[in-house]
Amino acid sequence: MSGLLDKLSPARRANKSDDLPLFYTDQSVGFHRGHRNTPKVSVTLAELLMSMEDDQNGQSQAWDIALASNFFSSVSSYPLPSPSPSPSPFVLSFKDLTYSVKITKKFNPLPCCGSSDGDGMEMNTKMLLNGISGEAKEGEMMAVLGASGSGKSTLIDALANRIAKESLHGAITLNGEVLESGLHKVISAYVMQDDLLFPMLTVEETLMFSAEFRLPSSLPKKKKQARVQALIDQLGLRNAATTVIGDEGHRGVSGGERRRVSIGIDIIHDPIILFLDEPTSGLDSTSAYIVVKVLQRVAQSGSIVIMSIHQPSYRILGLLDKLLFLSRGNTVYSGSPTDLPRFFSEYGHIIPENENKTEFALDLIRELEDSPEGTKTLVDFHKQWRAKQTLNQTTRNTNVSLKDAIDASISREKLVSACRAGPEILRDRSSGGETNLKSTFQTFANPFWTEILVIAKRSMLNSRRQPELFGIRLGAVLVTGTILATMFYKLDNSPRGIQERLGFFAFAMSTTFYTCAEAIPVFLQERYIFMRETAYNAYRRSSYVLAHTIISLPALVILSATFAATTFFSVGLAGGSEGFFFFFLTILAAFWAGSSFVTFLSGVVSHVMIGFTVVVAILAYFLLFSGFFIARDRIPLYWLWFHYLSLVKYPYEGVLQNEFEDSTKCFVRGIQMFDSSPLGQVPDAVKISLLKSMSGVLGFNVTAETCVTTGVDILRKQGITEMSKWNCLWITVAWGFLFRVLFYFTLLIGSKNKRR
Repeated sequence: MSGLLDKLSPARRANKSDDLPLFYTDQSVGFHRGHRNTPKVSVTLAELLMSMEDDQNGQSQAWDIALASNFFSSVSSYPLPSPSPSPSPFVLSFKDLTYSVKITKKFNPLPCCGSSDGDGMEMNTKMLLNGISGEAKEGEMMAVLGASGSGKSTLIDALANRIAKESLHGAITLNGEVLESGLHKVISAYVMQDDLLFPMLTVEETLMFSAEFRLPSSLPKKKKQARVQALIDQLGLRNAATTVIGDEGHRGVSGGERRRVSIGIDIIHDPIILFLDEPTSGLDSTSAYIVVKVLQRVAQSGSIVIMSIHQPSYRILGLLDKLLFLSRGNTVYSGSPTDLPRFFSEYGHIIPENENKTEFALDLIRELEDSPEGTKTLVDFHKQWRAKQTLNQTTRNTNVSLKDAIDASISREKLVSACRAGPEILRDRSSGGETNLKSTFQTFANPFWTEILVIAKRSMLNSRRQPELFGIRLGAVLVTGTILATMFYKLDNSPRGIQERLGFFAFAMSTTFYTCAEAIPVFLQERYIFMRETAYNAYRRSSYVLAHTIISLPALVILSATFAATTFFSVGLAGGSEGFFFFFLTILAAFWAGSSFVTFLSGVVSHVMIGFTVVVAILAYFLLFSGFFIARDRIPLYWLWFHYLSLVKYPYEGVLQNEFEDSTKCFVRGIQMFDSSPLGQVPDAVKISLLKSMSGVLGFNVTAETCVTTGVDILRKQGITEMSKWNCLWITVAWGFLFRVLFYFTLLIGSKNKRR
């Protein structure tokens, strides 16, 4: 024990007169269920983690963590002085939270009759939260219980700032002060019900990337690694540290371990408030108990833990400090688990001694919900019971301001201090001199370029362990290029060769776009990870867009070089080395524009199959209006705008100009004029005689070798006269940048992740 005590911060030791009271602070005293007469002592998670950093030999890490985890149960054996009562440093209060949504009830063929939104659909208002009130203190775990549809997740979302302000009514305060959205993101964390993790990263790598996002760059890499290692032990994940997370196709960690990893990535920065949406869902009783035990340690380290839970076991109930039962958006019980039997006994329903208290309560609530009167009597009884409890309790007015509480938390080395923007609390004159706490914290823990590097590193590591994904795409490009190279092998400069060249270029350019469709599921798989991480300012949305733009370029270069090298020389395209270089750049630009376009669509469409359908349809329209099937001057005026929006148009015209720009190269000679007509089958002697007759009519001599059509004539016939090949290349590149910008705004608008 002394080893762990010695490792606590000097700030903590300076205010203590002897070794034992070192852990004891006025604001950290409480009473824990199961040990109601035992003082509960708060040690910050940061201190527990910091105690691991100075351990260089690695032999006492597990021992120190074991001491930390057992400290709360063993501290009662030491004589503690009787402290003067003091309020908890952080108190999260919520009062009269009300939230409703409008739902479509049924189709009304007579919009004039009944409540309707004007188009025949009747709208009905559903109350999800109806005047919910309560409070949670530092060091406590509050559990929100109720049947499905009772409003558990909605209440968690409301407290976690995941409901738009204009839709949620009521007040949410921290230490009596309104909790602003900016500050809320800095000091809190939210763990979703689903475990959204990268499947090919190990547990240790997942937590390390979270540390690099949430901890500032000023903290040395070794300290971040030490914190991750300590957190792995704290979460009981040591045996799974080097195991990949896994998914449906890759075996990985167990469900309970995945859940603890999800919790770990959100507590790496030691938040003051931790929200969890059903953290035990889908777990067996033992795994669920371990998860809640971890959350108890988080709470005892100086945090407020609020979670929704479906049906806790008897062991889990013994870990909880407060319960809040909901029924169809109404509070039917709020208070300590120990008061639950007395509450229902006074209501007239005694809980049997050998029955799980929460199961009894939930079963009774469900029976009342199915009755004609519903739970109205229970809701009214709870209001009277709470009013009577409030009168019997002696209340103390806490004078701990939010500023002082945060400063005290920072002095205890909670990692939220790493985000401080300045040494002093600034005053916001526009609010009448009120303390503007948001201005004292940086919005993001790391600078822009650091976020880009970390995001890129994580994505490349995850992709590198799934080489089959890029391998399939490279194989598709290689097979397509090989087929085209053999089908169009060594095209000649005849009239038939012209048509074959046009067909080759049209198919080649459209293929580059169609092979980009694989980018659709890439972001869709990461969408909810991205939304979870950006919701609490792990990194900027612009950093995510730029990072994925940068890491996509090497793959596009490889694909473009493979396709160009496979087809250019085999088909016998013109231009030599310069022509090959431009052809390669055009293929690369087409891949870039197509990848950007598909990435943008993946941000708009949230379903994979719908995304593929939309991409295939739009790319087909691009090819139709590219100018291959019908020249520009033949396109109807009302469709001409689509011709200029076609992504295929510009690379197609660029490679055609690269092929036919040489005005000295002849593609149709005199005797070849008849090849595309019924006269193409007559003997050459007859063709020469026809040419002599035509010469007399035309007034100039046309021989068998006279050049009739040059490359410039072909371009003019195709209507390619408006811009140079380099302009076509730059426009294609610009399309790619435009879609990346649109993708950013799509993320900016569409990833708010808040209910309306």
